[in-house]
Amino acid sequence: MFGSLFSSKTAAHPPAVLLRLHNTLTGTLDEFSPLEPPTVTIYSCGPTVYDFVHIGNLRMYVMWDILKRTLMHFGYEVKHTINLTDFGHLTDDADAGEDKMMKGLRREGLPVTLSAMRQLADIYTKAFKDDTDELRIMPPTTWARASEYVEMQIRLIETLEGKGYTYETTDGVYFDIAKFPAYGKLGNINLEDLRSGARVQVNSEKHHPADFAVWKKGLLGWESKWGKGFPGWHIECSAMAIATLGKQLDIHTGGIDHIHTHHNAEIAQSEAATGKEFARFWLHGEFITIDSTKVSKSLGNGITLRHLRDLGFSGDDYRYWLLTAHYRSPVNFTVEALRAGKQALYRLKRVVFEEYATARPTVHEGYLDRFTAHLGNDLDTPSAVALLWEVVKDTTLTAGEKYGTVLAMDSVLDIGLNDEPDEGVRSLGIVGNSELPPEVQALMADREAARIARNWLEADRLREAINLRGYSVEDTPQGPKITKVTNE
Repeated sequence: MFGSLFSSKTAAHPPAVLLRLHNTLTGTLDEFSPLEPPTVTIYSCGPTVYDFVHIGNLRMYVMWDILKRTLMHFGYEVKHTINLTDFGHLTDDADAGEDKMMKGLRREGLPVTLSAMRQLADIYTKAFKDDTDELRIMPPTTWARASEYVEMQIRLIETLEGKGYTYETTDGVYFDIAKFPAYGKLGNINLEDLRSGARVQVNSEKHHPADFAVWKKGLLGWESKWGKGFPGWHIECSAMAIATLGKQLDIHTGGIDHIHTHHNAEIAQSEAATGKEFARFWLHGEFITIDSTKVSKSLGNGITLRHLRDLGFSGDDYRYWLLTAHYRSPVNFTVEALRAGKQALYRLKRVVFEEYATARPTVHEGYLDRFTAHLGNDLDTPSAVALLWEVVKDTTLTAGEKYGTVLAMDSVLDIGLNDEPDEGVRSLGIVGNSELPPEVQALMADREAARIARNWLEADRLREAINLRGYSVEDTPQGPKITKVTNE
């Protein structure tokens, strides 16, 4: 309701505190400023759209949504690209393993053709976007599908070839990392360790184990001067980032698994082609684990948002739980932990929608300044959420001050507190008497009569009868309140 109001207010008056982000490139907490203020450019590595995205992947997009909202809160305008890999991504970043799109085609019983690949990608692109909508993730400025930027990728490879950075083999075209001395600067990769630790090479024609494919020859794909085939996975991100955001980025994001190979490859090919620093800030998010094991489809623990929904959890529940941990900290998923987050958010929403919603919202600047300082400290969402609770519990604030401050904070956190009050109450499962099935209405009327008669045994029996029909009853000073029970 008030999210846009408070976003525009803070954008018009940027905070006085500094924004510092942990930069993987330097390994330190660096003060952020964009190349061309007030615009900030962000490129986020997106999913390979061959299957539903699991909750570990979705953590990244929630956190980059917080990054984007924080930048807007600090007065910046954001141009953001997320790529969608809809062909040719191998399960192993180092040009080995099974092609994910081929795996998806086989699973769905589809033929191995470009049109079938597009059909598969359309299904799971929509599913991914539906997930991001449910998690209240703002859409990027550009959804970049790799298949729509093939010509740009081919031109980029030709540029690298013309500058002497590539060599051709029987199976493709490779980037020669020996020609780019700065290779491995992200994460301080030691090339000699890579060589000495390499397995027996899958491709004996490679000059160095870390050389990576920019073009893979094959019977399927697009025509090029090197024959039919697909661009390499790494080259697609460089091409789409340059095409949509320019030769230099302010921020590039991804998971920690991208640092070693994928992002070092992006840096090498982009900077070799343009002669410019590719990205000034690199932000990487940590994994979610289940029983201390990384969430992964290949390990059979790839829980999706659909699974959480079947367990009775909403996108808001999962988003809230994620924000209680820092994006650079690993977090272990359990149903019990998520249930605790759901209960906390439920209590928070009840306070906001039932106690504050009729008050005139005004922002308490002291609390908002502290909130901004937490965001400015490398997106410290756990402290920001704790401060939100501090506002709610502060007895010195009026209902209007609490309401306005909570709404302002939620313009960044976006856990549903800015919903219209009526919509918010419905999201809690609280049901009006007229919306109940007739038999439940009758039970409620009988129970209220029993309560008035102080017949507590009968009132309790009727409460249980109502529970068995999927509703819970809470007696409040304003009268009984009935809630639809979720199937947790």
